[in-house]
Amino acid sequence: STEPITPDRDGEAAQVAMSAVPSSSPRGAAMADAQPQPAFPPVTAPLLKVAAQDVDDGTTQAMALTPATATAIGETAAAIPTPVAPVLRIAWRDDSANPGRRMVATEIPVALTYARATHAVMLATPADLEDFAIGFSLAEGIIRTPADILSLEIVPLPEGIECRMDVTDERLNALTRRQRRLAGPSGCGLCGLDSLADAIRPVPRVAKGMAFSPAMIRNAMLAMPAAQALNAETRAVHAAAFWTPDCGLIALREDVGRHNALDKLAGAMARQAIDAATGMILLSSRVSVEMVQKTAMIGAPVLVAVSAPTSLAIQTAEAAGITLVGIARADGCEVFTYPERITLQADHHGG
Repeated sequence: STEPITPDRDGEAAQVAMSAVPSSSPRGAAMADAQPQPAFPPVTAPLLKVAAQDVDDGTTQAMALTPATATAIGETAAAIPTPVAPVLRIAWRDDSANPGRRMVATEIPVALTYARATHAVMLATPADLEDFAIGFSLAEGIIRTPADILSLEIVPLPEGIECRMDVTDERLNALTRRQRRLAGPSGCGLCGLDSLADAIRPVPRVAKGMAFSPAMIRNAMLAMPAAQALNAETRAVHAAAFWTPDCGLIALREDVGRHNALDKLAGAMARQAIDAATGMILLSSRVSVEMVQKTAMIGAPVLVAVSAPTSLAIQTAEAAGITLVGIARADGCEVFTYPERITLQADHHGG
């Protein structure tokens, strides 16, 4: 049997409502009946480091996080909580109480710091944090390319996790001039802005991109659930993905916060030098203005979501030249802006 899709704190569906996965199934079993999907492991970058606390003298040592050194830093890696955790619960079914365990999504404060100064603290899932740090920095305009980050350390602390970055002097000076600080929960991406103008800041225009058919949109959205490993276990996290007609899903990231999931995707795409004009960004959530702003910063011409957009999201998509598609389900979708990119005559490359 399957459990119904439950809304998160924003009242959004945390799972694409086109494929039910047994909530009690382990990660592998949840995907057993699905068509093979690509795995989306974190991308290893030489600049990524994990700070290890030396228990003898209290000094902090940084070591490169690569496959060769992953074993050596097992104790440090264990200090970062797992993305999911088991909890005890009592389940009521048919007027009967059944004690047992359930896997829940881990939510932890994650600080993004530049030159050791905190710029943002977000509640996030402790997975793909290097992608999160880079994607957030790109979406906020703090950096222009990943090369602007000179070093990146993922530092587990008693209070949470710090994504500790050093950026070029040019980007640090620009950040200092902005004097902008924010602190937001997983469901909020605008808390702490200095003015109303920050909330509706201008967005870049995206490239023309390519056209897609409704069948491509349907196939793309149907491919998401089988690749959402964390959501298969918890039924409580969002996903953001990138899909192309030639390759299908080529990147997907998950988080308790929909903004965080999109930032993680942005970081993964930037690190792999993926051309955003060649495909569509997919969301398992509603579309608010921040999601469109982040999509514009990524440079993707088409944004598809399982739920509906807000009025400001539609206005922002118009300004950015983005085709905004919502209510993307198995039986169809609704196009809100630039409908010329969605056509039955779109060239199908095997999506």
